[in-house]
Amino acid sequence: MAETVLPNNGHSIRGRHEFRGIRTVEHYFTVPLDHAAESPTGSGETISVFAREYSSTAHTPEAASRLPWLLYLQGGPGGRGNRVTSLSGWMKAAAKDFRILMLDQRGTGLSTPVEPKSLERRGDAEAQAEYLTHFRADSIVADAEHIRSVLDSGPWSVLGQSFGGFCALTYLSFAPEGLREVLITGGLAPLQGAADRVYQATFRRVAARNAEYFSWYPEDRELVTRIVRHLEEQPEFLASGERLTPERFQMVGSFLGGNGRVDALHYLLEDAFIETSNGPRLSESFLEQVRALVSRGTNPLYAVMHESIYGQDEATDWAAWRVLRDYPEFEPGAEAPLLTGEMVYPWYFEQDPSLAPMREVAGLLASKKDWKPLYDTERLATNTVPVAAAVYKDDIYVDHDLSLETAAAVRGLQPWVTADFHHDGIGEDGEGIFGRLLGMVRTAR
Repeated sequence: MAETVLPNNGHSIRGRHEFRGIRTVEHYFTVPLDHAAESPTGSGETISVFAREYSSTAHTPEAASRLPWLLYLQGGPGGRGNRVTSLSGWMKAAAKDFRILMLDQRGTGLSTPVEPKSLERRGDAEAQAEYLTHFRADSIVADAEHIRSVLDSGPWSVLGQSFGGFCALTYLSFAPEGLREVLITGGLAPLQGAADRVYQATFRRVAARNAEYFSWYPEDRELVTRIVRHLEEQPEFLASGERLTPERFQMVGSFLGGNGRVDALHYLLEDAFIETSNGPRLSESFLEQVRALVSRGTNPLYAVMHESIYGQDEATDWAAWRVLRDYPEFEPGAEAPLLTGEMVYPWYFEQDPSLAPMREVAGLLASKKDWKPLYDTERLATNTVPVAAAVYKDDIYVDHDLSLETAAAVRGLQPWVTADFHHDGIGEDGEGIFGRLLGMVRTAR
């Protein structure tokens, strides 16, 4: 369809589609780069934020247009909104009563992109780093409030997964008037303290998850060590040309963060070695699977901004890299090296060609000392918006104990603590989790 530009509000609709029980509308919004510097005349730099609206064809278009909004804030940072081809899981449950708005958070997807090539236009590394300070949760929330106003919506419901839950806490801190109710899955961020305490907690949980995994697949304990030692002695190269190092291989531990994905790790590892005329080598199949796991080519914003999500009033200073020294069992040279989680280290920007152009920028962000607060603890202590949060007991990405500390600091927040799911719980039983959390906030109203 032809683009529909709505008058005087920087909002356009560039596509409407219907397929397999889904109706979608493609929205583009013009928003200030720096909401705090926005002037009454609307001058200043702007960027574009894309959002896709999903509704069920079980509702007529007219009936769907009258449904309340549910804003979904995805995990990340640096991940675009979900692209779905059918309504399943939590979206199937939500679409019965809501229109779902799926943001491509600023810098991702069809929003004004952040990639090394686009950042070059900003100037030198300092200019690029300054630009990226506007891509944290506070700016994402300001975008959401701007969009809510443009859509002429009353307070809307929000579902935040992982980093999206962090954003929801920022929303509760600075714009609670825009919220009807908040659901959070695996995303209760620590409200105070240095990033170090996050990694002290998560390294312990990742170590425990390694032990659990190797108790299920004891043959993989020797295999992981064998792969690490092989990579120390024998150069192996990914299809993109760079050498696969032992520490990069350890990143496949990202599989440990899920109930379903954890078993897929075994299937990955069993493909590792083949016999060649020059002895055992890593198979092309294995190397290609690993490349997809360890490259940040599709979401460089994740790596460059990851630790900044914990930055408040002090530098993060490569927190995971520093804390790693307290956990030598994760070092490649350990007798039985463990697999790592989602931690980001400075060597990422040396070993991953897609990140190399951002190396200096990442260093500047790591050393930035004057990050603005992301949460208002006094306002959260007097919160009146109904909030329910799924807290996963063994989550290796968002620590259970820190999550409960945050839950206790937000007035009226109801935590549901469960050992039945890991960080990807919403993907495993999204319909059940969404229904339970929605019932909790509606009962509390």
